[in-house]
Amino acid sequence: MHAPPIPRRFLDWRWLPAYLAVPVLLVLARPRPAALAAGVALMALGTLLRVWSAGHLVKTRQLTRSGPYAYLRHPLYAGTLLIGTGFALAAGGPAAPLVAVVLLGLFFGYYLPCKERIESARLERRYGDEYRRYRRSVPALLPLGRRWPPRGAAAADEASARWSARRFRASSEGLTLLFVALGALALGARAAAG
Repeated sequence: MHAPPIPRRFLDWRWLPAYLAVPVLLVLARPRPAALAAGVALMALGTLLRVWSAGHLVKTRQLTRSGPYAYLRHPLYAGTLLIGTGFALAAGGPAAPLVAVVLLGLFFGYYLPCKERIESARLERRYGDEYRRYRRSVPALLPLGRRWPPRGAAAADEASARWSARRFRASSEGLTLLFVALGALALGARAAAG
């Protein structure tokens, strides 16, 4: 049995800063037990959010509004933000503020605005008023505690949009799980080495 190919999106040059930041983070890391535990908890929360999101995402066939998409327009990005913040917290030492500033700067200054513009335009062209109502009602990253559409008002197609292992596997999120686990183990080994 051979390993699945690495998705093209992971080979995009725009990921280069993240790939270069990993060894820098590990060299500069000074993880302490409490910060490591808190950081790993954030990484786990972000990973669970990404897993939940990937299993609900139905690309191009319908506007996904089930699972975490009923609360956030970008739950995958919110999960990534939690994972990155968790890594920065767990790393400690001089790496933590460096990674946090770079991560948050790139995320909010470049990545999210670019993706929001591209994805929103594509979804608006495809779904029109349905997407515009969804966008007005559902926050991008921070849930407000209420779901969209309100319970009882869900479209018929939402009933079929349960979490799916098939959709999860198709999303390549298994690689995300692997990278997060390896990163957490590396920081744990660094903390154990003192």
